[in-house]
Amino acid sequence: METEKVIEVEHISKSFGQFEAVKDVSFTVSKGDVFGFLGPNGAGKSTTIRCLLSLIKPDSGKISMFGQSLAQQRKGILANIGSIIEKPDFYKYLTAHKNLEIFARISGKHISNKEIDKMLDFVGLLDRSNHKVKGFSHGMKQRLGIAQTLLHNPELIILDEPTTGLDPQGIIEIRNLILRLKNEQHKTILLSSHQLSEIELIANRMVIINQGRSIVEGSVKELLNSEEMVVRFQVEDAPKASEILRERSVMVDLLDQMSFEVLLNKNQIPQINEILVSQQIGVHVIEPKRKLEDYFIKTIQA
Repeated sequence: METEKVIEVEHISKSFGQFEAVKDVSFTVSKGDVFGFLGPNGAGKSTTIRCLLSLIKPDSGKISMFGQSLAQQRKGILANIGSIIEKPDFYKYLTAHKNLEIFARISGKHISNKEIDKMLDFVGLLDRSNHKVKGFSHGMKQRLGIAQTLLHNPELIILDEPTTGLDPQGIIEIRNLILRLKNEQHKTILLSSHQLSEIELIANRMVIINQGRSIVEGSVKELLNSEEMVVRFQVEDAPKASEILRERSVMVDLLDQMSFEVLLNKNQIPQINEILVSQQIGVHVIEPKRKLEDYFIKTIQA
């Protein structure tokens, strides 16, 4: 059974004067995906997202959402999308609850106080419901922004850099919220982020774009597993360990007296560890570095 397509972007382009912000971007987001939308600064991510939200029109190409043309069914499509672009804005001298009341009216839907409290509880802000937003931290505002996107119960949530500027705890809170949006509320999520390690932890599919073009798209797990990984070993005597491994035709990059790196497949790690231990080389740390950051850098530099 074919998975329902929520977003289909086909060869869109967008220029501002002589500047081509987006040259040729295509990707597909299926129902239930947490879809990572990745690329360096200036790659065209924000321009593409603004096209998806109909804030600007692409010069060419086609965007379909929920099986309908965005150009032809704009109003109905947008009614089924919630989004945070850059950072959410609120009336800072009003309470969290009052802000959501106002945004509920703007959405045109009748939403009860009980439902608003339920959304505040979902994002962990129910105890701050009657506090003015001006006293909220950046992370709390981001969580309130997610509550705002849920007011009209959209099927698709688009989040543009939701963890930018957050401390580690704030990043974890947003990550957990995104996973709960998928698992508990069954939302489809498009997530643009520079926190590539976060994408690796929560996204099941992704596209990488660079210089206005989509470079690679697919399953996060398959894309990463298709690559060899760099493994860092921290040992008692790295020069001696390197010599032992080189004698066995293993290519070693000596980093310092205590550590080296080796390019390996995952199933070779125990073999290397066994060799070192058998030669009385104490192994303190084995750190796989075949992460999304490496794949991302390798892809955009290709």
